[in-house]
Amino acid sequence: MLQTSGKRMIGSIIRLHAGDNVVIARTDVGLGEALEEGLYRSRSQVPAGYKIASSDIKAGEPIRKYNVIIGFAGNDIARGTMVHTHNVEFHEFDRDYAHARDYKPTDFVARDKQETFDGIVRPDGSVGTRNYIGLLSTVNCSATVIRKAAEWFTPERLAGFPNVDGVVAFSHAIGCGMEMTGEPMDLLRRTLAGYARHSNLASVLIVGLGCERNQIAGLLEQEALSVGSNLKTFVMQETGGTRKTIEACIAEIEQMLPEANNIVRQPVPASHLKVGLQCGGSDGFSSITANPALGAAMDILVRHGGTAILSETPEIYGVEQTLTCRAISREVGEKLVERIRWWKEDYARGRDVQINGAVSPGNSKGGLANIFEKSLGSSMKGGTTSLMAVYKYAEPVTTSGLVFMDTPGYDPCSATGQIAGGANIIAFTTGRGSMFGAKPVPSIKLATNTAMYTRLTEDMDINCGEILDGTVSLEEMGQRIFQELLATASGKRSKSEQLGLGDNEFVPWQIGIMG
Repeated sequence: MLQTSGKRMIGSIIRLHAGDNVVIARTDVGLGEALEEGLYRSRSQVPAGYKIASSDIKAGEPIRKYNVIIGFAGNDIARGTMVHTHNVEFHEFDRDYAHARDYKPTDFVARDKQETFDGIVRPDGSVGTRNYIGLLSTVNCSATVIRKAAEWFTPERLAGFPNVDGVVAFSHAIGCGMEMTGEPMDLLRRTLAGYARHSNLASVLIVGLGCERNQIAGLLEQEALSVGSNLKTFVMQETGGTRKTIEACIAEIEQMLPEANNIVRQPVPASHLKVGLQCGGSDGFSSITANPALGAAMDILVRHGGTAILSETPEIYGVEQTLTCRAISREVGEKLVERIRWWKEDYARGRDVQINGAVSPGNSKGGLANIFEKSLGSSMKGGTTSLMAVYKYAEPVTTSGLVFMDTPGYDPCSATGQIAGGANIIAFTTGRGSMFGAKPVPSIKLATNTAMYTRLTEDMDINCGEILDGTVSLEEMGQRIFQELLATASGKRSKSEQLGLGDNEFVPWQIGIMG
């Protein structure tokens, strides 16, 4: 199991593990600067967040961070040399999956000591953290209708319904010109149905064109959805076209608003929280501050009976063995490995994408050499508890504890799958400064470093850079994040909500051929 405790800050550098052959620059390091109490000197200027060889590394030898392999030396690297893409090679290596070897049952908090939040209890027993009315398009052709209908409900027109957080349109680019059956269509329908059932939506309208491949009738039948007082459908070709369908949607929502407004928040156990874990714009500090701190918060949540949804399959690649070894069973571990192999062998083979090595320019500029190093930090968001289940994209998450959902690394697409699966809040770590919202759920942003938090404070909810500054411990930050999740779930507006983000981040995963 990956251990994140035991790191030491020594002047301008951080040693993460005694077995490492690199250290991390905590601040900018100057040429010739003495490192690790004068044991050696820097051989160049090194930006904060980048790696420095703490011993001589021969060409071909593994480079270790947190005592985990993140690449191999492309040439002889002398002690004190900056270690980055110019001298790190990316290639496969054998990994021991050790399925379920380190599984440990969760030490749950006693029921009478569980934390609570003020949630919205729905008739089916699910618990919401927000209260929206949603419009879903079956196809891109009905996207304009649902957007125009949602835009009609301005804050002024909703003033008489203070318990309704808004009317939001979930449009997308597919639904036709795609395979009639099979996983691409199944995936889209799972996603739409997950939103239609979501605990943060009081009522839903589904709007189609009429001739698309993703027919409303097929969607309802396949996903066992039923038209009723809280789920209505419109077909543009039957309703009279664009203008008349917009007017019909507006009229229907006006009928839905009084009931949607008739909710009362009440204390519910923290076990009702399902947190989608995201990271974007990662940097060299992600694995040192925000990600392990979020992991510490998830350890607390899991002990309270809640659910942490780790995702972004390409961004656990190379460290998946740290999850399989603590899976509840070999079956669960092998299900995760099967998803990794599908990505490598079927989906992304030969393509210039993360799982094949290179990270984004922003990640690289932030100090990350390759996907192995990024994955090392990304996986930490899930904490240290046992892996309880593995889900396909947008499948309903029914198991509590730490679970994994197969998604791309692209944040809006990944979060869309998590929300469709039931996540009722998103926790998003960032080092470079991602701007992100995720209606109909709140999203809290966790900054990895103080400099970025200060520069982008209007977008960031918590400054995990305080860990780096030495003012709080990792455990204290984990507790702070957990409390912020409870407060946000209870109705506190996150920074992204205050800025109005979240209307454009509904991005179902588009796989398969178009035609």
